[in-house]
Amino acid sequence: MNRFSLAVSGLIARVADSALGPFQTAVLRIGFSLTWLLFLLREFPHRHELYGPEGPWSSDLAEQLVGSNGAFTALLWFDGRGWFELLYALAMLWSVLLLLGWRTRTMSVLFMVGVLSLQNRSIFMGDGGDNVLHLMAVYLVFTRCGQVWSLDARRARRAAEALARGDRVRDRAGPALWAVSGVLLLAMTLAGRMDDGERLIPVLLWTVWAAQALWWLAGRLGRSPQPRILLDVVANIVHNGALLVIMAEACLIYATAGWYKVQGSRWQDGTAVYYPLQLEYFSPWPGLAGLLAASGTLVMLMTYGTVIVQVAFPFTLFNRRVKNVLLALMITEHAVIAVVLGLPFFSLAMIAVDMVFLPTSFLRRLGDGAARARARLLGRGPTGVLSLPRQRLPKQRLAERGSPEQRLAERVSPMQGQPLRPPLPPQRLPDDPARKAQETRNAQASAPEPSPGAPGGGPRPRT
Repeated sequence: MNRFSLAVSGLIARVADSALGPFQTAVLRIGFSLTWLLFLLREFPHRHELYGPEGPWSSDLAEQLVGSNGAFTALLWFDGRGWFELLYALAMLWSVLLLLGWRTRTMSVLFMVGVLSLQNRSIFMGDGGDNVLHLMAVYLVFTRCGQVWSLDARRARRAAEALARGDRVRDRAGPALWAVSGVLLLAMTLAGRMDDGERLIPVLLWTVWAAQALWWLAGRLGRSPQPRILLDVVANIVHNGALLVIMAEACLIYATAGWYKVQGSRWQDGTAVYYPLQLEYFSPWPGLAGLLAASGTLVMLMTYGTVIVQVAFPFTLFNRRVKNVLLALMITEHAVIAVVLGLPFFSLAMIAVDMVFLPTSFLRRLGDGAARARARLLGRGPTGVLSLPRQRLPKQRLAERGSPEQRLAERVSPMQGQPLRPPLPPQRLPDDPARKAQETRNAQASAPEPSPGAPGGGPRPRT
């Protein structure tokens, strides 16, 4: 019973004390924001036909669909091309800012708004990758995905260094962004734009906005650190729960896809991969697709291998080595799908999901390699860090030096790193005739004897 209670308490402490998987959630943030940004850029010439008012799925049909399924979309708040162009441009901007990790808590919410607004406007334009992106955009709101590899992490590090120097840190961008978003949210709520559809997204928007205000008040006006510590614990629990849901969702996606494939006759006889390779719509490289389809053995191995990997993956999470092997196979499979079948955005979304299960050590090495490559590209040397001396004002230098008495007492040896004590005065012993006679004999015995040819030479009488 004691071991069980200790294990439970240790698990609770681990979940509440820190946000687990900082590198994994950073990969999610970078992967999905990059996928959505590339998709918006590629479809920019065709944006009006896909999601605009001039598309085949008109605004009236979209309003009827939203009224029946309760989906959230901001594109239906106003009519006209101007609102559509503004929201499309904002969706790209929010993707860039989330990719860079600037104000990730707010940008993750705005990123979700952009994804849901465009996808729910024309739901028949999406595929499996859009569905994954749709789900993960909501889950990212609950994560602390800006702990590493982000501008937020760099700002937090610089703020900690400034506080250590005794400087005052002021944040003007955060309160300004919170105030502007609050005004817009209040205006849309009072105008009745939030009443259409389900209340989940509006409630989530107001909850995140209120949580941001509470976080700022606890850090700025709190007299004790306990309120901020409590909010930090709550944020860690929410983050860890969201990360667990993301991992469970990924396992559910693969398990469902694998077990449905098992029931298909084409997957059972090993020929299912052959038919997509023959479709012109899924063959951006007909020569490469024909080369793969020409080998019956290769088609059979790819068909059975896909089913085996998808069905077995959720059961391999308890064995690290087998899991890493299957992750490498699945990432390779999605890369092949992106090139051969012409589904790059679906593959990018699934690769981002797969990388959640990668070991932290591998992600650290990946980040270090990216930092070294960036340093070489910018010409900053092997480390990529410019070590400049910290500039101090004359008053700061005098304050750091202290008074002359303190400098004398706190002098430090550059070789040993130990405080140097002032030299002690020589101690004089009391006069002792026996000691003086012994010192005289020692001096005479150690003195060199003159040579016989030298003046005053000759044998020296002994005393």
